Amino acid sequence: MSKNKKRFTAYRYLTGPDDAAFCHRVTEALSRGWTLYGSPTLTFDTTAGRVICGQALTKEVEDAEYSADVKLADL
Repeated sequence: MSKNKKRFTAYRYLTGPDDAAFCHRVTEALSRGWTLYGSPTLTFDTTAGRVICGQALTKEVEDAEYSADVKLADL
């Protein structure tokens, strides 16, 4: 008899100015087991005069059940 394991797919969307700090945030997420989901996005913030990046990430979480209280950044 097989035991059903609890699991869920977590999703995050990181955004921020197109700078080294944003790249470090994505790199940290990748080093914690997150996977890039789709292509990055870029937009220009005319008020601040800078490019804003966005990157979606997913992560398979084993032995856990999803709830709205999950702190995605801590996975």
